[in-house]
Amino acid sequence: MANRRGSKTQVGQDKSDTVASIPRACSDEQAAVEFVERQRWGESPACPRCGDTDVGKMMGSEPSTRNKRFLWRCHGCKKQFTVRIGTVFEDSRIPLRHWCYGFWAACASKKGVSALQIKRQTGLSYKSALFMMHRIRFAMAPTNEEDGGQLTGTVEMDECYVGGRSRYKGHRRVGRPSPREKTPVIAIVERGGRVRARAVPDVTAATLKQALQEHVESSARIITDEFNVYRTVTRGFEGGHETVCHSAKEYVRGDVHTNTVEGFFSILKRGINGTFHAVSRKHLHRYVSEFQFRYNTRWYDDGDRTMLAIQAADGKRLTYRQQVAH
Repeated sequence: MANRRGSKTQVGQDKSDTVASIPRACSDEQAAVEFVERQRWGESPACPRCGDTDVGKMMGSEPSTRNKRFLWRCHGCKKQFTVRIGTVFEDSRIPLRHWCYGFWAACASKKGVSALQIKRQTGLSYKSALFMMHRIRFAMAPTNEEDGGQLTGTVEMDECYVGGRSRYKGHRRVGRPSPREKTPVIAIVERGGRVRARAVPDVTAATLKQALQEHVESSARIITDEFNVYRTVTRGFEGGHETVCHSAKEYVRGDVHTNTVEGFFSILKRGINGTFHAVSRKHLHRYVSEFQFRYNTRWYDDGDRTMLAIQAADGKRLTYRQQVAH
């Protein structure tokens, strides 16, 4: 995944042709299959089981038409496969054109797209649309190889709390929900660069220190608000630790501020409150991954961002049993 403006050219050489094919891929099944095949394999299709490139398309009963299931045959291991094998699409009966639309909608909407909207646009059931969107968010979650390394330079860190509203009718709340009823989310932002965000069980010193050590280089300069825990967990960073005192209505002091990380939180909260309305604690981490992906690819246009998300689906798998597990 790119993390700088200059990396934008890495997406592909035939950008205009590929981006122009996305609308067709969202409406025609064969176009969708061929589009996903190009994103996954490029010009060198390979067997997802053994890696052999000596493969061929299985044709249909009519000349020059593909098999109805869009099968390939590997001449190495002698097995059949499709482009779905080894991705988040595997074992899904949802047509690939709906998957392409789901990826495009999630990548083109700054605040995300709800499963109800996908249901209305595609005709899928709500259960299928929700499961598909969870798989798409799972594809957007970066692996260790995709996260681009640790954050450097000036880094801002902050926390927010998400949720706290009852999902059952008839439950009335008096006053605002307390932090105990909400799920904490921490975010670390490299100014002019990437964000690392995650839902956490608490905001103790141990949790914050682990996040900093995992995602931030020791040479970085850390900027936070006046939360006392940060004084302890930021010790040892060569760039030092500076704070702004929000309780005293201090928000900017020279270049010392947390406006960048708060900007990320504002997009996250507006998406959850305005698009999804309610997100359970169990699935919040996937929504956070979705917003992190869009933020880290904000210099790309919608088409390129969609291609990156589909390419990130390779090698990832989320089953329904894993999704509903407690």
